Amino acid sequence: MSAIAITVPGTTANLGPGFDCLGAALTIYNRFGFSLSQTTTTIAVTGLEAARVGTDESNLVYQSFLKLYQHINRTPPAVNIEIELGVPLARGLGSSATAIAGGLVGANILAGSPLSMPEIVDLAIEIEGHPDNVVPAILGGCKLAATNMAGNWVICDLNWHSEVIPVVAIPNFELSTADARRVLPDSYARADAIFNTAHLGLLLRGLESGNQDWLSAALQDRIHQPYRQALIQGYTKVQTAAIEVGAYGMVISGAGPTLLALTDAQSADGVVTAMESAWKREGIEADVRSLHLDYTGLQFENRPLA
Repeated sequence: MSAIAITVPGTTANLGPGFDCLGAALTIYNRFGFSLSQTTTTIAVTGLEAARVGTDESNLVYQSFLKLYQHINRTPPAVNIEIELGVPLARGLGSSATAIAGGLVGANILAGSPLSMPEIVDLAIEIEGHPDNVVPAILGGCKLAATNMAGNWVICDLNWHSEVIPVVAIPNFELSTADARRVLPDSYARADAIFNTAHLGLLLRGLESGNQDWLSAALQDRIHQPYRQALIQGYTKVQTAAIEVGAYGMVISGAGPTLLALTDAQSADGVVTAMESAWKREGIEADVRSLHLDYTGLQFENRPLA
Protein backbone atom coordinates (compact mmCIF):
# COMPACT_ATOMS: atom_id res chain seq x y z
CA MET A 1 0.00 0.00 0.00
CA SER A 2 1.33 3.46 -0.90
CA ALA A 3 -1.33 5.51 0.94
CA ILE A 4 -3.11 4.47 4.14
CA ALA A 5 -5.83 6.07 6.25
CA ILE A 6 -5.87 4.87 9.88
CA THR A 7 -8.50 5.56 12.54
CA VAL A 8 -7.68 4.95 16.21
CA PRO A 9 -10.11 5.34 19.13
CA GLY A 10 -9.30 7.27 22.25
CA THR A 11 -9.40 5.36 25.50
CA THR A 12 -10.15 5.55 29.18
CA ALA A 13 -7.79 3.69 31.47
CA ASN A 14 -7.56 2.45 35.05
CA LEU A 15 -11.33 2.64 35.72
CA GLY A 16 -10.62 3.06 39.41
CA PRO A 17 -8.83 -0.04 40.76
CA GLY A 18 -7.48 -1.24 37.39
CA PHE A 19 -4.34 0.90 37.58
CA ASP A 20 -2.03 0.44 34.57
CA CYS A 21 -3.70 -2.81 33.47
CA LEU A 22 -7.31 -2.05 32.49
CA GLY A 23 -8.66 0.16 29.72
CA ALA A 24 -11.51 0.63 27.27
CA ALA A 25 -11.78 2.13 23.79
CA LEU A 26 -14.30 4.96 23.38
CA THR A 27 -16.19 6.49 20.46
CA ILE A 28 -13.77 9.41 20.09
CA TYR A 29 -11.07 9.25 17.42
CA ASN A 30 -7.79 10.43 15.96
CA ARG A 31 -7.05 9.76 12.30
CA PHE A 32 -3.69 9.34 10.58
CA GLY A 33 -2.69 9.31 6.93
CA PHE A 34 0.56 7.88 5.55
CA SER A 35 1.89 8.06 2.00
CA LEU A 36 5.35 7.54 0.61
CA SER A 37 7.23 10.72 -0.26
CA GLN A 38 9.52 11.22 -3.23
CA THR A 39 11.56 13.82 -1.35
CA THR A 40 11.53 14.38 2.41
CA THR A 41 9.30 13.50 5.34
CA THR A 42 6.49 15.96 6.08
CA ILE A 43 4.02 16.08 8.97
CA ALA A 44 0.77 18.06 8.85
CA VAL A 45 -1.72 18.36 11.71
CA THR A 46 -5.35 19.50 11.64
CA GLY A 47 -8.25 19.44 14.07
CA LEU A 48 -8.49 19.86 17.81
CA GLU A 49 -5.45 21.69 19.30
CA ALA A 50 -3.48 21.10 16.09
CA ALA A 51 -1.16 24.07 16.69
CA ARG A 52 0.19 22.39 19.82
CA VAL A 53 1.45 19.26 18.06
CA GLY A 54 5.02 19.27 16.80
CA THR A 55 5.66 18.63 13.11
CA ASP A 56 9.36 17.80 13.39
CA GLU A 57 11.16 14.56 14.24
CA SER A 58 9.96 14.75 17.85
CA ASN A 59 6.38 14.01 16.75
CA LEU A 60 5.22 10.84 18.55
CA VAL A 61 3.54 9.41 15.45
CA TYR A 62 6.79 9.75 13.52
CA GLN A 63 8.86 8.45 16.43
CA SER A 64 6.66 5.34 16.52
CA PHE A 65 6.93 5.03 12.74
CA LEU A 66 10.73 5.02 13.07
CA LYS A 67 10.58 2.59 15.99
CA LEU A 68 8.94 -0.07 13.86
CA TYR A 69 11.53 0.23 11.09
CA GLN A 70 14.26 0.07 13.71
CA HIS A 71 12.61 -3.05 15.15
CA ILE A 72 12.63 -4.82 11.79
CA ASN A 73 16.14 -3.53 11.03
CA ARG A 74 15.18 -1.66 7.88
CA THR A 75 15.81 1.91 6.72
CA PRO A 76 12.63 3.98 7.01
CA PRO A 77 11.38 5.69 3.84
CA ALA A 78 10.52 9.35 3.51
CA VAL A 79 6.85 9.66 4.32
CA ASN A 80 4.03 12.21 4.34
CA ILE A 81 2.10 12.00 7.61
CA GLU A 82 -1.28 13.66 8.11
CA ILE A 83 -2.78 13.83 11.59
CA GLU A 84 -6.43 14.72 12.19
CA LEU A 85 -7.06 15.26 15.90
CA GLY A 86 -10.32 14.46 17.65
CA VAL A 87 -8.96 13.28 21.01
CA PRO A 88 -7.97 16.11 23.38
CA LEU A 89 -4.28 16.29 24.31
CA ALA A 90 -2.98 15.57 27.83
CA ARG A 91 -6.46 14.98 29.23
CA GLY A 92 -6.39 11.28 30.15
CA LEU A 93 -8.10 9.98 27.01
CA GLY A 94 -5.19 8.15 25.42
CA SER A 95 -4.06 10.68 22.80
CA SER A 96 -0.47 9.42 23.02
CA ALA A 97 -1.67 5.83 22.65
CA THR A 98 -3.44 6.71 19.40
CA ALA A 99 -0.24 8.29 18.10
CA ILE A 100 1.84 5.24 18.98
CA ALA A 101 -0.68 2.83 17.49
CA GLY A 102 -1.14 4.89 14.34
CA GLY A 103 2.60 5.32 13.78
CA LEU A 104 3.37 1.63 14.27
CA VAL A 105 0.58 0.34 12.06
CA GLY A 106 1.25 2.92 9.35
CA ALA A 107 4.90 1.88 9.25
CA ASN A 108 4.05 -1.80 9.32
CA ILE A 109 1.72 -1.52 6.33
CA LEU A 110 4.16 0.55 4.28
CA ALA A 111 6.86 -2.01 5.12
CA GLY A 112 4.72 -4.85 3.75
CA SER A 113 3.21 -5.98 7.09
CA PRO A 114 6.21 -7.91 8.50
CA LEU A 115 4.75 -7.83 12.03
CA SER A 116 1.55 -9.48 13.23
CA MET A 117 -0.96 -7.50 15.26
CA PRO A 118 0.10 -9.19 18.55
CA GLU A 119 3.69 -8.16 17.79
CA ILE A 120 2.56 -4.59 17.17
CA VAL A 121 0.66 -4.62 20.46
CA ASP A 122 3.83 -5.76 22.27
CA LEU A 123 5.86 -3.00 20.62
CA ALA A 124 3.22 -0.39 21.47
CA ILE A 125 3.30 -1.45 25.14
CA GLU A 126 7.09 -1.19 25.10
CA ILE A 127 6.92 2.38 23.79
CA GLU A 128 4.08 3.49 26.09
CA GLY A 129 5.47 1.74 29.15
CA HIS A 130 2.15 0.22 30.23
CA PRO A 131 -0.69 -1.55 28.41
CA ASP A 132 -3.87 0.09 29.67
CA ASN A 133 -4.35 2.60 26.82
CA VAL A 134 -2.53 1.17 23.81
CA VAL A 135 -4.12 -2.29 24.01
CA PRO A 136 -7.78 -1.17 23.68
CA ALA A 137 -6.74 1.58 21.23
CA ILE A 138 -5.49 -1.14 18.87
CA LEU A 139 -7.89 -3.98 19.68
CA GLY A 140 -11.05 -2.14 20.79
CA GLY A 141 -13.44 -3.00 23.60
CA CYS A 142 -12.49 -3.30 27.26
CA LYS A 143 -9.20 -5.08 27.84
CA LEU A 144 -7.24 -6.38 30.82
CA ALA A 145 -3.52 -6.98 30.29
CA ALA A 146 -1.20 -9.14 32.39
CA THR A 147 2.02 -11.08 31.87
CA ASN A 148 2.45 -14.85 31.94
CA MET A 149 5.24 -16.81 33.61
CA ALA A 150 7.55 -16.10 30.67
CA GLY A 151 6.91 -12.36 30.91
CA ASN A 152 4.83 -12.24 27.74
CA TRP A 153 1.66 -10.17 27.58
CA VAL A 154 -1.68 -11.93 27.87
CA ILE A 155 -4.67 -9.84 26.76
CA CYS A 156 -8.11 -10.62 28.17
CA ASP A 157 -11.25 -9.35 26.44
CA LEU A 158 -13.82 -8.22 29.02
CA ASN A 159 -17.58 -8.02 28.70
CA TRP A 160 -19.10 -4.56 29.16
CA HIS A 161 -22.87 -4.53 29.71
CA SER A 162 -24.73 -2.46 27.13
CA GLU A 163 -26.61 -0.56 29.86
CA VAL A 164 -23.37 0.80 31.39
CA ILE A 165 -22.77 4.19 29.75
CA PRO A 166 -19.44 6.05 30.04
CA VAL A 167 -19.69 9.82 30.47
CA VAL A 168 -16.45 11.79 30.13
CA ALA A 169 -16.01 15.30 31.51
CA ILE A 170 -13.03 16.94 29.78
CA PRO A 171 -11.92 20.16 31.53
CA ASN A 172 -10.18 23.09 29.88
CA PHE A 173 -6.91 22.42 31.70
CA GLU A 174 -4.25 19.75 31.31
CA LEU A 175 -2.51 17.29 33.60
CA SER A 176 0.58 15.55 32.27
CA THR A 177 1.05 11.85 32.95
CA ALA A 178 4.49 12.62 34.38
CA ASP A 179 3.03 15.04 36.94
CA ALA A 180 0.24 12.60 37.81
CA ARG A 181 2.78 9.82 38.41
CA ARG A 182 5.06 12.02 40.50
CA VAL A 183 2.49 12.27 43.29
CA LEU A 184 2.20 8.49 43.70
CA PRO A 185 4.01 6.77 46.59
CA ASP A 186 6.84 4.30 45.99
CA SER A 187 5.17 1.58 48.08
CA TYR A 188 1.75 0.67 49.44
CA ALA A 189 0.38 -0.99 52.54
CA ARG A 190 -0.75 -4.61 52.26
CA ALA A 191 -4.29 -3.52 53.14
CA ASP A 192 -4.36 -1.17 50.15
CA ALA A 193 -3.15 -3.91 47.79
CA ILE A 194 -5.85 -6.27 49.09
CA PHE A 195 -8.46 -3.52 48.78
CA ASN A 196 -7.62 -2.92 45.11
CA THR A 197 -7.47 -6.62 44.29
CA ALA A 198 -10.96 -7.14 45.71
CA HIS A 199 -12.40 -4.09 44.02
CA LEU A 200 -10.88 -4.90 40.63
CA GLY A 201 -12.53 -8.33 40.76
CA LEU A 202 -15.83 -6.71 41.69
CA LEU A 203 -15.45 -4.13 38.91
CA LEU A 204 -15.04 -6.82 36.26
CA ARG A 205 -18.22 -8.56 37.42
CA GLY A 206 -20.04 -5.24 37.66
CA LEU A 207 -19.13 -4.24 34.13
CA GLU A 208 -20.21 -7.64 32.83
CA SER A 209 -23.53 -7.74 34.69
CA GLY A 210 -24.42 -4.05 34.86
CA ASN A 211 -25.11 -4.51 38.58
CA GLN A 212 -25.35 -0.98 39.99
CA ASP A 213 -24.51 -1.89 43.58
CA TRP A 214 -21.38 -3.75 42.51
CA LEU A 215 -20.23 -0.92 40.26
CA SER A 216 -20.88 1.72 42.93
CA ALA A 217 -18.59 -0.13 45.32
CA ALA A 218 -16.07 -1.33 42.73
CA LEU A 219 -14.97 2.06 41.40
CA GLN A 220 -13.10 2.79 44.64
CA ASP A 221 -9.30 2.74 44.55
CA ARG A 222 -6.36 3.23 46.94
CA ILE A 223 -3.44 3.08 44.50
CA HIS A 224 -3.65 6.27 42.44
CA GLN A 225 -6.85 8.28 42.81
CA PRO A 226 -6.46 9.45 46.43
CA TYR A 227 -3.13 11.03 45.47
CA ARG A 228 -4.23 12.53 42.15
CA GLN A 229 -7.53 14.07 43.24
CA ALA A 230 -5.76 17.11 44.67
CA LEU A 231 -4.39 17.87 41.19
CA ILE A 232 -7.91 18.15 39.76
CA GLN A 233 -9.79 21.24 40.94
CA GLY A 234 -13.41 20.53 41.85
CA TYR A 235 -13.03 16.74 41.82
CA THR A 236 -15.21 16.05 44.85
CA LYS A 237 -17.94 18.48 43.79
CA VAL A 238 -18.15 16.99 40.29
CA GLN A 239 -18.26 13.49 41.76
CA THR A 240 -21.04 14.40 44.18
CA ALA A 241 -23.07 16.09 41.43
CA ALA A 242 -22.78 13.06 39.13
CA ILE A 243 -23.82 10.55 41.79
CA GLU A 244 -26.76 12.69 42.93
CA VAL A 245 -28.38 12.42 39.48
CA GLY A 246 -27.79 8.72 38.93
CA ALA A 247 -24.13 7.94 38.22
CA TYR A 248 -22.93 4.69 39.77
CA GLY A 249 -19.66 6.39 40.57
CA MET A 250 -16.87 8.51 39.13
CA VAL A 251 -13.17 7.93 38.54
CA ILE A 252 -10.19 9.69 36.99
CA SER A 253 -9.81 8.76 33.33
CA GLY A 254 -6.24 7.65 32.82
CA ALA A 255 -3.92 10.12 34.53
CA GLY A 256 -6.61 12.83 34.36
CA PRO A 257 -7.80 15.49 34.45
CA THR A 258 -10.76 14.07 32.50
CA LEU A 259 -13.27 12.48 34.85
CA LEU A 260 -15.25 9.38 33.91
CA ALA A 261 -18.69 8.60 35.33
CA LEU A 262 -20.50 5.32 34.72
CA THR A 263 -24.27 5.43 34.57
CA ASP A 264 -27.28 3.97 32.76
CA ALA A 265 -28.90 5.21 29.57
CA GLN A 266 -31.80 6.86 31.40
CA SER A 267 -29.52 8.94 33.62
CA ALA A 268 -26.79 9.76 31.10
CA ASP A 269 -28.12 13.17 29.98
CA GLY A 270 -28.62 14.26 33.57
CA VAL A 271 -25.11 13.17 34.51
CA VAL A 272 -23.70 15.17 31.58
CA THR A 273 -25.50 18.31 32.70
CA ALA A 274 -24.64 17.84 36.38
CA MET A 275 -20.92 17.34 35.80
CA GLU A 276 -20.70 20.31 33.43
CA SER A 277 -22.59 22.57 35.85
CA ALA A 278 -20.53 21.49 38.87
CA TRP A 279 -17.29 22.37 37.13
CA LYS A 280 -18.72 25.62 35.83
CA ARG A 281 -19.47 26.64 39.41
CA GLU A 282 -15.74 26.15 40.05
CA GLY A 283 -14.94 28.50 37.17
CA ILE A 284 -13.92 25.64 34.87
CA GLU A 285 -15.34 25.05 31.41
CA ALA A 286 -15.68 21.38 30.51
CA ASP A 287 -16.67 19.40 27.45
CA VAL A 288 -18.91 16.67 28.87
CA ARG A 289 -19.99 13.82 26.58
CA SER A 290 -21.97 10.61 26.83
CA LEU A 291 -20.02 8.07 24.79
CA HIS A 292 -20.05 4.35 24.02
CA LEU A 293 -17.41 1.67 23.78
CA ASP A 294 -15.66 1.22 20.47
CA TYR A 295 -15.43 -2.53 19.85
CA THR A 296 -13.50 -2.38 16.59
CA GLY A 297 -10.28 -0.67 17.63
CA LEU A 298 -7.77 0.53 15.08
CA GLN A 299 -8.96 0.43 11.47
CA PHE A 300 -7.11 1.14 8.24
CA GLU A 301 -7.95 1.56 4.58
CA ASN A 302 -5.84 1.64 1.44
CA ARG A 303 -6.57 5.24 0.51
CA PRO A 304 -5.43 8.79 1.35
CA LEU A 305 -6.71 10.29 4.58
CA ALA A 306 -8.59 13.14 2.90
